[in-house]
Amino acid sequence: MSTNSDLERQYENAISSDSIPTLFAVLYAIKLLNLAFSKMAASIAPLVTVRCLWKIYRCSRYIRYGSRWGFLGQHKIPCLWSPRAASISQLAETVDPNGEVNVHSRALEECSGPLQHYDFLVKEAVLRKDEHQRRVMQHLENLHEALKGYRKDGKGVLSKFFTRSKPPKGLYVFGDVGTGKTMVMDMFFAHVEVEQKKRVHFHGFMLDVHSRIHRLKKSLPKRRAGFMAKSYDPIAPIAEEISEEACLLCFDEFQVTDIADAMILKQLFENLFQNGVVVVATSNRPPEDLYKNGLQRANFVPFIAVLKEYCNSVQLDSGIDYRKRVLSAAGKIYFLTSEADVETVMDKLFDELAQKQNDVTRPRILKVQGRELKLSKACGTITDCTFDELCDRPLGASDYLEMCKVFDTVIIRHIPILDLTKRSQARRFITLIDAFYDHKVRVICSADTPLQSLFVQKLKKGEESESRILMDDLGLSEDLSGGLSVFTGEEEVFAFNRTLSRLTEMQTEQYWRDGDRSQN
Repeated sequence: MSTNSDLERQYENAISSDSIPTLFAVLYAIKLLNLAFSKMAASIAPLVTVRCLWKIYRCSRYIRYGSRWGFLGQHKIPCLWSPRAASISQLAETVDPNGEVNVHSRALEECSGPLQHYDFLVKEAVLRKDEHQRRVMQHLENLHEALKGYRKDGKGVLSKFFTRSKPPKGLYVFGDVGTGKTMVMDMFFAHVEVEQKKRVHFHGFMLDVHSRIHRLKKSLPKRRAGFMAKSYDPIAPIAEEISEEACLLCFDEFQVTDIADAMILKQLFENLFQNGVVVVATSNRPPEDLYKNGLQRANFVPFIAVLKEYCNSVQLDSGIDYRKRVLSAAGKIYFLTSEADVETVMDKLFDELAQKQNDVTRPRILKVQGRELKLSKACGTITDCTFDELCDRPLGASDYLEMCKVFDTVIIRHIPILDLTKRSQARRFITLIDAFYDHKVRVICSADTPLQSLFVQKLKKGEESESRILMDDLGLSEDLSGGLSVFTGEEEVFAFNRTLSRLTEMQTEQYWRDGDRSQN
C-alpha cells in the first residue's frame, strides 16, 4: 500500500514525464485532495497540506492549458476551442480545403504563441504573407507574453497585504473591411494563457449589459409614493459582475451606433479597466471616429480618452479586402428579382434543403426576452423570410442572435434598394448580416439590384419630410443637423461597406462548408 509520500512522488513523476492522460491526472488530483483534507483533519503540519493543494492547482492548470492545444503530453484529447475560419478569406488558391482543418490543428499543437501560429500558416501556404498583419501579430504576441498567468487582484483580506499587480495595456486594432482583423484576434485568443477570458461580438456584449441593468433594476425595492430618493446607478455593480467573470475581454466589431450604448460606455469601461480587465478589440474605425457625428456625441467623447489610456491602438490596413479575392463560389445564391422564374428557383432551393431536415415546413415562433418573434416559413434549421419580415419590423440584435442559435440557413427575399428613406431598415439589415456572419449562418438572397448597388446615399425628391419633422422635434436648424449622421447617413454608408464585404464572402464554398452544422 502506497504511503502519502509515495503518492506525492508518483504524482510528481507522472507530471514531469509529460505523458499523463487526462483521466489519470484527475484521479490523482482527487486522491491528493482527499489526502490534503485527511492531513488537515489529523492536524499535520500546514505546510504539507499547502504543498498538496499546490500540486492539485498545478494539475488543474496542466489539464486546462494542455486541453487547449488538443493534446495532453502524448495523448490526444478534444479541443475546448475550435479556431474560427475567418482566415479562409486569405487562403491561397493552391490550398486543399480538406487539409486546412488539419493545418490549423497542427498549428495549435505545435505553436506556442499567435505570431508563431501566423508564421506557420504562411509557411504552409494557408495564408498569404502580409507584413501589415504580421506587424499587428507582433503586438498581439507581446500582449500574449505579458498576460501569461495574469489574474485580477482578489478583494479578500489577504490581498491587502500584497502589492497590486498592474494589468498590461490592451490593444485596439482598427482598419478597413476584410483585412484580417478578426482572424488575428482569434489566433491571439486561441493561445493566450488566461483562465478567465471571453471573446464576444460587441453587439452581443452590449445587449447583455442592458439585460443585466434591466434585471438589476427589477430586483430593487419600489420607491414609496412621495418619497424622493437618490436614483440608483447600476453601472458600477454590473461592471463588477462582468469583471468577476473575465479578466480578458476580446471584442469583435467594436462600433457605437446606439445613443443608449454611447451614454454608458465611459462609466462602464472605466470601471472594467479599474477592476483589472484587459480589453482587445477590432474595429473599422480609429478611436477618434467612434460614434462620429452621433447625437449628444460631446457626452461620449470622454470615453475615447479612457480607451486610449488603457489600450494601445494599432492600424491594420493593407489595402486588400481578402474577402473579395477570387475564391470558389458555392453556386448561385444571390438572385435578382428581375430574373425569370426567380421565385420558383428559390422555392426549389428551399425544398431541396428542407428534404434533409427531420421536420415539416411550418411557421415558427421564437422566444426572445419575453417577446415572440414570428417567422412564417421554416423547416428544421432552415427558414424562408422576406426582407420586410426581418428588417421592416421593430427587431434588433437580440432577435437576430436568437435566429443564429436556431437556424443555419436563411433565405431572404425581395431586398430593396436601400436609400436614406429606408435608413432604419438598412441599419437592421447591417445588424442582421453582422450576426449571421459572426455565427456562420448561410444566406440565400434575392434583391432588386446587384450587390454593389444595394445602398444609395441620397434622398429622393419629395421624400425629405421625415427628416424635417425629426429636425423640428429636436429643435435643430439645417446647419446644425448637417453634421449629424442620423441625417447624412454617413454611419450607414461606413457600416454598409463591411456588410457588402461580408455578403461577398458568404457566397463562397468555404463559408458554406464552415456553416454546415450537420457535421458538428
